[in-house]
Amino acid sequence: MPRQAITLPGGTTVGPYSPAIRAGDFLFISGQIPIGEDGKLVRGGIQEQTRQCLENLRRVLEAAGASFSNLVKVTVYLVDMRDFEQMNRVYGTYFDLDPPARACVQVQGLPKLARVEIEAIAYLGP
Repeated sequence: MPRQAITLPGGTTVGPYSPAIRAGDFLFISGQIPIGEDGKLVRGGIQEQTRQCLENLRRVLEAAGASFSNLVKVTVYLVDMRDFEQMNRVYGTYFDLDPPARACVQVQGLPKLARVEIEAIAYLGP
């Protein structure tokens, strides 16, 4: 199966990994933390951080010729599960009637002291 790395101009990765890998009809998107295009963690609370994660996810999807409608599975990592409701409110504004499958788990910590990280899998087939 052919494998293709998806890159972004002025990418926002914080380590030696690709923003996404296309393998066949699937796109595996690395976890997106709330890093702005300036390379810094966005200011604000969980709502601002969630929005930035999703905007970063949108950039990766668009670089691969895809959109939120292609997502089939999303995983959300939260440092504090008490942020779930606020994260969920922002998250819900990005999806229509058929949102992707999702898991949400609490973790002890995230890179750059982020409060949220979002990774995803998209289907790009017919």
